[in-house]
Amino acid sequence: MSGSYDILIVGIGGQGTILASNILGEACLIENRHIRGAETHGMAQRGGSVESHIRIGGEFGPLITPGQADLLISFDLLEAFRYSHYLKPDGKMVVNNHLVLPTSVFTQKLKAPSEAEIVAELKKHALCLLDADSLAIAAGSPLSANVVMLGAAAGVMPLKPESLLEAVKRLVPKKTVEINAKAFEAGRNAGGTFR
Repeated sequence: MSGSYDILIVGIGGQGTILASNILGEACLIENRHIRGAETHGMAQRGGSVESHIRIGGEFGPLITPGQADLLISFDLLEAFRYSHYLKPDGKMVVNNHLVLPTSVFTQKLKAPSEAEIVAELKKHALCLLDADSLAIAAGSPLSANVVMLGAAAGVMPLKPESLLEAVKRLVPKKTVEINAKAFEAGRNAGGTFR
């Protein structure tokens, strides 16, 4: 085993998955922690799946093996369902209660799982489900939902919340620092409850 704390961040193109992983990387640099990471973009510009692998304190490669993630942060219900097999049996999920159905559901007339069916499957793991979109809007911008999600996951990551907040302030556009700081704190207040 690598001895790392493995975080998989998943979402859809445009939801800020890459920025979220960069924030985690910056927080590790602030704390002088060893980090490895990798991203994959599946037609992200067209609403495709995006995944970021973050391995804090590990010795080996940047990709997380299925069944080895300590934490899954998902910006979409369906993406959480799609990547849930990456979690360890005792792994945790922080998931935005948001569902974007792929266009294949409509173009190929496929049966899509309902939100209730997806949530029932996700509850097989320790799950923190929150409405990050509403919290982001309340903080001042719907674009800050990714930062809300990091705030919600802050309590289970091996990083200090202060380091995460400082990383947010360093990496978001200067004119949005205050909004994103509010979004991070809103996520921290909403997170931490796992079912």
